[in-house]
This record gives sequence, C-alpha cells and structure tokens, in this order.
Amino acid sequence: MTRPLDGITVVSLEHAIAAPFCTRQLADLGARVIKVERPGTGDFARDYDGRTKGLASHFVWVNRSKESLTLDLKQPEALDVLKDLLKTADVFVQNLAPGAAARMGLGFEALRQINPMLVACNISGYGEDGPYRDKKAYDLLIQSEGGFLDITGTPDERSKAGNSIADIAAGMYAYTNILAALMLRQRTGTGSQIDVSMLEALGEWMGFPMYYAYEGQPAPTRNGASHATIYPYGPFRAGDGKEVMLGLQNEREWKAFCEKVLKQPQLVDDVRFDLNPKRSAHRVELRRIIEEAFSSLTAQQVIARLDEAQIANANVNRVGDLWEHPQLKARNRFRTIGSPAGELQALLPPGASDSFEYRMDAVPDIGEHSERILRSLGRTDEAIAALRAKGAT
Repeated sequence: MTRPLDGITVVSLEHAIAAPFCTRQLADLGARVIKVERPGTGDFARDYDGRTKGLASHFVWVNRSKESLTLDLKQPEALDVLKDLLKTADVFVQNLAPGAAARMGLGFEALRQINPMLVACNISGYGEDGPYRDKKAYDLLIQSEGGFLDITGTPDERSKAGNSIADIAAGMYAYTNILAALMLRQRTGTGSQIDVSMLEALGEWMGFPMYYAYEGQPAPTRNGASHATIYPYGPFRAGDGKEVMLGLQNEREWKAFCEKVLKQPQLVDDVRFDLNPKRSAHRVELRRIIEEAFSSLTAQQVIARLDEAQIANANVNRVGDLWEHPQLKARNRFRTIGSPAGELQALLPPGASDSFEYRMDAVPDIGEHSERILRSLGRTDEAIAALRAKGAT
C-alpha cells in the first residue's frame, strides 16, 4: 500500500531521543530517513545500555527503518556530502548542541539558500532565542525547569518520570509541526523553518497544573500514584497483597462504587464523601475504608466487582508484562524487525489505519548505508576511498 510519506526524504543530525523519535515516526509513515552519525561511534545513544540483545534499548526504540550515513562534519568534504543531500531533501531535522548547526553553515537562512523547499526543524532545550537559548538541556533538567517535578512523586520526595517525557514531548511536536509544514508546502511551494523547544513542549503538557495554580494558587500536591485532585483514583491493595488501580469520575460512579463494590450503600450520602472535593480532603479515612472492604478479596475479585459496577480499573502491571499483554496480542500489535543483533519484536505505532501499513524496517548498524548513499550522490570509488582514508565517513 502507498504510505502517507512515501517519496519524502528526511536528513537528520540527531542523537539521544527527541529528534530520533520525531524522525522514526516520519519513517513509520513511509519517509526515507537518512541518519547522519559520527564515524566509529555513531549516535551516543547506541551506548546507553546493552539490554536488547546487546543493543541499547533507547536506540532500538527510536531508530528503526532508518539509513545510517557516517560523516565527520568537521571535515569540509564530509560537510559537502551533507549539503548535497540537503539540496534534494524534503526535511532536515537536528538537535545538536545550541548553535552547532549554525556554526557549520546550517542555520535557517543558509538552509533556505541551499533548498528553498526544505522543511527545517531545530529541536533544542529552550528555543532559538531568549536568555536560556545557549543553555544545555537534558530531559531531567527540563522536567525540573518546567515544573513537572513539582507535581510528580510523593509528598516527601519529587520524582522524575520513568521515561524521557520532555524528549518525547519535543519529538511529538517536532513530528506534528513537520507534517503541518509538508501540508503547507503543497499549497505554497516553499519550505518552513520550525523551532521546537523542549521546555515549551513540556509546558503544553503541564496545562492542567498551570491552570490549577493560576494567579498564585497552590499547585496540585504530589500524591504518588494517586490523582492529585480526584478521589478515589489510584492504587488500592487487595487481600492477596496485589494492588488494583481504579478511578471514579462522577457522583453516579461513586454511588455504584459504594453499593456494588464496597457493599456499603450508607457511604453514598456520608457527609465526608458525598462530593469529590470532600472525598479528596478525607482521602486517608476513605482509603482505610476501601482497603478494609478489599481485604477479604483477591485482586481479581476486586476487578470483577469493579467491572460489574462499570467502574474504570486496571491491573498494576510490570513493564515486561506489556510484551505479553493479551489486548495487544489480540489486536496483533507486534511485528518482527531486523537489527544488527538479529530479529527483534517491535510494537506498531498507535493508530490502526485501513489505508496503509506502517513501515517496520530494521534498526541500522553504524554507517551501514554510507557507501550506497555516497554513490547515489555521484561519489566515485576513488572519492569514497579518499573520504574513508581521511576518516570523513
């Protein structure tokens, strides 16, 4: 089937998560993504760990379906190769250190001269201007700067997100901005310059707590795995020692919860609990009541009661359980992909379309496609050998 981005070429100077996650999603939709890496070492995320058959878990996740081209961009001949690629590319993505691309002659205005139809996207911690422009930014630092740590964790201790949420947010907004720019180019015939800030991306995701703390009001409290403002909403222990996650959203559900799950209908009109703000204020007392009611039940028996009462609930799974999740398996959401370490399992991108299949190709080895790409740019055997002799590729 024809994919939405078939025929689109993306060139990326990328490392770590934000830009690679953006470009992998473009590849999912059919784009050809040429990942430019350092000769010898490649993207430093290749060395984060060796948990996936000797490959780095982060790298496997965000780099499938790409071509790897090694270039030492400090050497003029290698930089010429990159500029030749950009002359006919559709998209250029980079998340180098602040100012690094511009110093190589790859700032927005220079790129416009190289290719007026190019969609160029810079991903950085704080954006292309402002007092924080030159600050280095890693995921945890942006979680801290963006106030995310203020609302995450327990009352006694802040906690970072368990995955790279600021990088993921930036990658998502880079991805959607690039798609919008490609649509706009169809109308105007010209490219776009996109400036994505990790702080602004995470700031968008902080919308609810920002408004909750509007005009100096206190922020949502840190409540571990429980909801800061809705209760009961979070994990509760059953009699077999396992936890069940459940959540109530309205008074109709509160009534059903009391009558069908707790078997204590008198609680419906208890003045301590008859509105959500009251339940949240008296959460310690209510937790004790709930867990006393659950103490004679297994987790599965609690879930059965919740299902019967149509109360939202979930198992408290371990990360590894996702590989065997019955819902994902029933919906055929896993595919086999190639890699330098052999075949691996991969989860399809969200969204099942009846119009096309996502591209699910191999994770590339360092420089795996260098020779083929160089030949496509007209480099001869002698020229390629010269680049190799200098360590430029």
